[in-house]
Amino acid sequence: MENVKGLKVAILVADGFEQVELVEPRRALDEAGARTSIVSPSAGHRVRGWKSTEWGDNFPIDIALDHARPEEFEALLLPGGVANPDKLRMQPKAVAFVKAFFDADKPVAAICHGPWTIIEAGAAHGRRIASWPSIKTDLRNAGAEWVDQEVVVDGNLVSSRKPDDIPAFNREMVKLFSEMRQHVRTA
Repeated sequence: MENVKGLKVAILVADGFEQVELVEPRRALDEAGARTSIVSPSAGHRVRGWKSTEWGDNFPIDIALDHARPEEFEALLLPGGVANPDKLRMQPKAVAFVKAFFDADKPVAAICHGPWTIIEAGAAHGRRIASWPSIKTDLRNAGAEWVDQEVVVDGNLVSSRKPDDIPAFNREMVKLFSEMRQHVRTA
């Protein structure tokens, strides 16, 4: 039985995140008892999703990136969408936030284009990573092995390709977050 009750999970997004890739994994985490927070560099108090081919809903930002501290979280979720990780990887604070999770060996879940930020944080090298096919070359150039599977777990990272993979992604994300939490508690 996975134990993520009370686990503090940061969900790092900028405007243009693929909405279903935030909503469904967040729901899975919340239903399992985790405490999720949307962290964003977006101006104002809301961040806007993307629904396949058009703008989606606005979501309240729980913590502005300028005030977020990685050490206050136990895990990280990186939804995809094209615009979202492209904006994040251009912001040094967002890249440093992601890098801090890898440096501390905390679990990270990334889907679709989410691994772009992992590349920028210098954490892709030597890993097996699933993603949207268009960033396959970027991952390979960063020293990762791109994998065309619905879900891949490599150490503290779980990754998936696209929204169709969300059921498998959610299952493995909750499992990994629980296992990493148990590992930290017994270490």
